[in-house]
Amino acid sequence: MAKEKQKKHPLWWIRRIVAALFFAAIVVLLSGAFDWAPKTLGWMARLQFIPAVLALNAGAFIVVLLVTVLFGRLYCSVFCPLGVLQDVAIGAHNFKKNRFKYKKPLTWLRYTVLVLFIVALAAGFSVIAGLIEPYSMFGRMVSLVSHPTSAAVQVVGGVSLIVIILLAWFMGRWWCNSICPVGTLLSLLARFSLFKPAIDTEKCTKCRKCERNCKTCSIDIKGGMKVDYSRCVTCMDCLSNCQYGAMKYRMAKATPKPAPEGKGEAAKNASDAGRRAFIAGSLIAVGTAAVKAQEMKMDGGLADIIDKKVPNRQTRITPPGSQSASNMYSHCTACQLCVDNCPNHVLRPSTDLKHFMQPESSYERGYCRPECNICSTVCPVGAIRPLKVEEKASTQIGHAVWVRENCVVVADGELCGNCARHCPTGAIQMVDAGSNSKHKDRRGRDIRLQIPVVDEERCIGCGACENLCPSRPFSAIYVEGHQVHKTV
Repeated sequence: MAKEKQKKHPLWWIRRIVAALFFAAIVVLLSGAFDWAPKTLGWMARLQFIPAVLALNAGAFIVVLLVTVLFGRLYCSVFCPLGVLQDVAIGAHNFKKNRFKYKKPLTWLRYTVLVLFIVALAAGFSVIAGLIEPYSMFGRMVSLVSHPTSAAVQVVGGVSLIVIILLAWFMGRWWCNSICPVGTLLSLLARFSLFKPAIDTEKCTKCRKCERNCKTCSIDIKGGMKVDYSRCVTCMDCLSNCQYGAMKYRMAKATPKPAPEGKGEAAKNASDAGRRAFIAGSLIAVGTAAVKAQEMKMDGGLADIIDKKVPNRQTRITPPGSQSASNMYSHCTACQLCVDNCPNHVLRPSTDLKHFMQPESSYERGYCRPECNICSTVCPVGAIRPLKVEEKASTQIGHAVWVRENCVVVADGELCGNCARHCPTGAIQMVDAGSNSKHKDRRGRDIRLQIPVVDEERCIGCGACENLCPSRPFSAIYVEGHQVHKTV
């Protein structure tokens, strides 16, 4: 049989170019380095599969399913940034070629992890599910490098990055086909895709080069010249590695059933198909389970003189657009996109176990400016809903509380009044403390002490008063969060 000159297949080039562009763009988006990125590239985050499910984003969800039904698991090799990162790691080890071989799928592991993933979402522990959700994992990796916000993100992101790179280096796309819940779900449809890689048995010489270079270990030449389409990520590597033109990417044709691998194999396959259908439906049904908010325990940032500490809030603060603590934490997968893109450093990852790495608002480093709505424009999972600037300015996420004993006294025994001067909504006013507050200033004049009073109906909880209060380590005025937001 004539040996064709080996060259890279056009589909291989197209897939790699599109994947590289998408990967670079989503890194820019997640890094928070450019102000224009959220509005221009935000759709890329919303296209991610689990965020689309949690946000009930039917458009993105349908697009991913259609791509899978038509072309197989192309999503995993083009649109999933964690998948592309693994391809980079595999390519870096390319000096050792022909290192893979066909392996049977770890079916028990794949579906055990998927069931645990669903249970975590159903129980309200979306942050636990987010530990293995590919987009959120990648978001924490980018945050580790570009915008380190907390020790928690650095540790989790760093460990995840090392594990993913080492697995990809030595085992190819093992994570995608044994652990990743998105890969397991898409595998249900990929086996029935319209277009898929196929082996031309008349041209194949059984050299096994395609098998030994398949990073998903899904090509089995010796066992029947077949491809496991549930694990194939449509990377097109096999097309470029076949020297005889025996590998084709074409419309699926009816093929005879493969030879049985043992007794009871047909019954086992039928049982697996039923379980997969049940699991896929269950994920969509429980993906939006609600969780309750918990008190915030995270340390704040540095003040100019000494550390400013987080007040003992009874209710944690969630950003405008989240609507409620329940909505926020039932959807959030801790991808860090809103944290990295917050220009005022108000959002930071939580360190308490129930909401580990999920964002929360605190005002030690800045306050939530009424004219900023970036977090609501970038969130892909619906944890922070889109909110216009004018809507945000009238959304109450909490209210200010004055603590008299912490208040700073300036000249003549007066209180500084900084909170009233800087309140953007005019909700804080300095008023006479009463007839018993009369005293004399340095010139002997009778004056009355003025104290800040908060109009809770006008206060939106932006935190300008808390952030700009000169009192240390605790502000003399702080924001108490609201479980449910309202319009004022």
